[in-house]
Amino acid sequence: MIHVKTFQKRELQTEEGRFVIEGPLSRQKLEQLTFDQGLYAFRPPKEQFKALKEISELSEGRIYVIRQHQHIIGYVTYHHPDPLERWSDGQLEYLIELGAVELSAAYRHLHLGSQLIQLSLDSDEFEDYIVITTEYYWHWDLKQSGLDVFEYKRLMQRLMGHGGLEIFATDDPEITSHPANCLMARIGARISLEQQQAFDDLRFQNRFFF
Repeated sequence: MIHVKTFQKRELQTEEGRFVIEGPLSRQKLEQLTFDQGLYAFRPPKEQFKALKEISELSEGRIYVIRQHQHIIGYVTYHHPDPLERWSDGQLEYLIELGAVELSAAYRHLHLGSQLIQLSLDSDEFEDYIVITTEYYWHWDLKQSGLDVFEYKRLMQRLMGHGGLEIFATDDPEITSHPANCLMARIGARISLEQQQAFDDLRFQNRFFF
């Protein structure tokens, strides 16, 4: 499968200045930017920025960012699922995971995250993919937000909804381990019934036949 990557860019004028949402970005472009210290949800900022650069070099990898001038204050990543997770079973080339989305706390009041998700999934090539995201409550910034797990779940559902993702049922043990966790997905318009069936087989691996 050839992973087409169409560059997208949007400029936004806010009360706190102009912001740019753009991607997918190459490693060379990322090297020209700086990374906000408030982006630490998954690992220390320096290590997270390194991870973004590595993802950008994957054949299917995509990095979209929100920046002010040359300073990254938010990002979203797309790549194949982790080999240790069930979603990599079958090595489905058309299955892409929205792996991480983060916006520095100092800028969250500007509500830029929805536009980041929307723009990142706006290219026609995503009609050839099934895009998934696995939402686990232990990744959420509950302390900073002041929300409980179910309020935060609704927040994430609304955010992902801007990219066309919807909740899908699954028997994956990590998802079912807590009622706030969920699987969300966007089925591209050109995904065949056979491809969707292969995805369904990943979602349910503990079916019982009588």
